[in-house]
Amino acid sequence: MFENLSERLEKSFKILKGQGRISEINVAETLKDVRRALLDADVNFRTAKQFTDTVKAKALGQEVLKAVNPSQMMVKIVHDELTLLMGGEKTDINIRINPSVILIAGLQGSGKTTFSGKLAKWVSTKRNKNPLLVAGDVYRPAAVEQLKIIGSQTEVPVYSEEGNMNPVNIARNALKEAKKNGNDVVIIDTAGRLAVDEEMMNEISAIRNAVSPHEILFVVDAMTGQDAVNTAREFNERLDFDGVVLTKLDGDTRGGAALSIRSVVNKPVKFVSSGEKMDAIDIFYPARMADRILGMGDIVSFVEKAQEQFDTEEARKLQKKIARDQFDFNDFIHQIQQIKKMGNVKDLMAMIPGVGKAVKDMDIDDNAFRSIEAIIRSMTPEEWENPNVLNGSRRKRIATGSGTTVQDVNRLVKQFDETRRMMKMVSKGGNPASFTGRK
Repeated sequence: MFENLSERLEKSFKILKGQGRISEINVAETLKDVRRALLDADVNFRTAKQFTDTVKAKALGQEVLKAVNPSQMMVKIVHDELTLLMGGEKTDINIRINPSVILIAGLQGSGKTTFSGKLAKWVSTKRNKNPLLVAGDVYRPAAVEQLKIIGSQTEVPVYSEEGNMNPVNIARNALKEAKKNGNDVVIIDTAGRLAVDEEMMNEISAIRNAVSPHEILFVVDAMTGQDAVNTAREFNERLDFDGVVLTKLDGDTRGGAALSIRSVVNKPVKFVSSGEKMDAIDIFYPARMADRILGMGDIVSFVEKAQEQFDTEEARKLQKKIARDQFDFNDFIHQIQQIKKMGNVKDLMAMIPGVGKAVKDMDIDDNAFRSIEAIIRSMTPEEWENPNVLNGSRRKRIATGSGTTVQDVNRLVKQFDETRRMMKMVSKGGNPASFTGRK
């Protein structure tokens, strides 16, 4: 997401590079390019115009510090305004009341059911809640079954009523069930249509009136651009929803919905979602998204994802093993598993400043570690714990067992040895570049 916009904005800022100061002429030229970039990203026309007008007023009123060139100053102003455009600060969902009812609304195909499951897992693991999923889509074939499958994956109970075609009654009964069983968050998945119609609006309004939700989230397919913004406006007029969820951010989307929706409906984006994995959900942080749009990465989110998998006691034990030169393949594969839990490898790399642009055209998938794991799992327990015993015949056997080549095994063993030496040197406070001859 935002790759094309990021590239266009970077080119726009180059107009100011080498300029001694900000002037009305070079600012106007730069912002003409910025506006085109926003419009090409499917940002609402009025939003794009208002944005560039605000940036221009602030840029011409700035005194450029000696330590900052005009291009850097413009990037800073654009970053701040992008952050404000998308809401300024993150906005939490309201789950303080017991039970808290969350109503999920949106068009068919926007990803409501999948997001409902992701949200259930999120409130369970991140907020220590006991959620109940409610199958309120009684029209779409297999919708109830899909939610049940998601419920089994996330270990969250699903309330449904076979044969009942009245979603209002189902929602009411589900709320009674939640109170009886001690579920403190009730997430109601509702039906959608291919387009906004009166029947759908009346039904979702009736559900809202029946259960008085504490939070109404409108789910938007980010790939639909301005259509998503227009739909959000219509839903908001009827439902007065509390926040927006942007789904399918991993698709080929230009990002216009994310940039426009707050200014058009005056409601915050609360969550972003990508992919089908149940942990692929994030709180929406406007400043971090602005970082990513301007090619600055998102190192804060990267660190947070790492910390989620970080175990202080395990790290302490690992540090001791490294210091004693006892780091083995058992530890190595454990670290790989921790990295994989953090999410898609390419997405993680894109969060690191300066790396995103370098990897955008690279084919990096979630199976990047598959051959490494196959090689390690083809070793015996003795070889895991004592890699020094890996002679030629053992390596040949491992290659055959893992479906790789001896060269692949040799390469992995060499990388493992270098990693082990570097880790030991770092643990002793040495220079990790010294053993390779680098300064």
